[in-house]
Amino acid sequence: MGNPLDTRQLVYFLGVVDHGGFGRAAEALHVSQPSLSQAIKQLERQLDTDLFHRVGRGVQLTEPGRQLVGPARRVLRDLETARAAVLSTRELERGTVEIVSMPSPGIEPLTTLIRAFHERHPAMTTTVAAAFTPGEVVHAVHSGSAEIGLLGASGRPHTGELVVLPLERQPFVLISPPGTTPDTPVSRSDLAGLDVVISHRGSLMRQMIDDVLAAGAPVRVVAEVAHRTSLLPLVLAGVGHSVVPESWRELALRAGCTVRRIEPQSCLDVALVHRPDGLTPGARAFADLAAAHVATDPADG
Repeated sequence: MGNPLDTRQLVYFLGVVDHGGFGRAAEALHVSQPSLSQAIKQLERQLDTDLFHRVGRGVQLTEPGRQLVGPARRVLRDLETARAAVLSTRELERGTVEIVSMPSPGIEPLTTLIRAFHERHPAMTTTVAAAFTPGEVVHAVHSGSAEIGLLGASGRPHTGELVVLPLERQPFVLISPPGTTPDTPVSRSDLAGLDVVISHRGSLMRQMIDDVLAAGAPVRVVAEVAHRTSLLPLVLAGVGHSVVPESWRELALRAGCTVRRIEPQSCLDVALVHRPDGLTPGARAFADLAAAHVATDPADG
C-alpha cells in the first residue's frame, strides 16, 4: 500500500482546479510554481495516474482527476471541521461559515439569518456564494465548496442524502413601476398587455410568464436578464413589470414600486440544505439558528 496522501497535496490539487492552471494556483496559494508542480507530480505517482492533461499553458482534468475533486474537498472540509472544533469555543470566537444561495432566498430569509447569526456570534464571518438553480446549490453542498445551501423550488427538490430544512413559502408578486395604480390582487390574465422584464429560463418566476405566454396572452417581453438583481432597477426605470417572490416586497416598496399579489397563488418553497454530518461548529450553529427561525416564524405554515 502506498504512502498516505498529504493534505498539502490536496490543497495544491484543488488550487490548480479552482484557478485553472499551475501558475495562477501558485500565485493564489503563495508558493513557488516548481514546488506546486512537484507536489502534484508526487500525488500523481502515489495514485499511479495522471490528474491533469497539460494543454498549452493551461490544464484540463483527466477522468481520474474529476473523480478526485469531490473526495478531496470533503477531506479538507472534514479536517477544517476537526480544526474548528478544537480552536472554537462554545461561543464561536473565530471561523467562517460558507453558504451558497439562490438570488431570492439571498434576500430573505438570508438577511434575517445572517443578522441573527452575527448578533449571536459577532466574531464569525459568513461568506455567500451565488447559485441560480436548486441543482447548483445541491452540487455545491455535495462537493464541499459550501456547507450550507439556500434554495428556492416548487416543492421539495432532489437533494440525495442532504438534510433539507424547509424555511418558508414565498408567494409570487407583481412589482410595477412607481406611479402604477394599485389594484390588489391581480390575476394571471391581468398580465396580458403588460411590458415585462424577466429572468432566463430555469426559474419559477420565469415559468409563470412562460405559462401566460403559452395561454395566448399578449405579454411583451422587453428585457431578459441573467442577473435577477437587475430586475428591480429595470422596473424602477419604468422599463416594465416583473414577477418575483415575496422576499422582494420590502425592497420594492421602499424603492417606490407597486407590489401586488398574483392569484391564483403560486409559491417559491425556500429550504436550507446541508450534509448530514461533518459540519463545522459555525455551520452547525447557523443551521440550528435557521431551525429556530422556522419554529418561531408566525408566518410559517
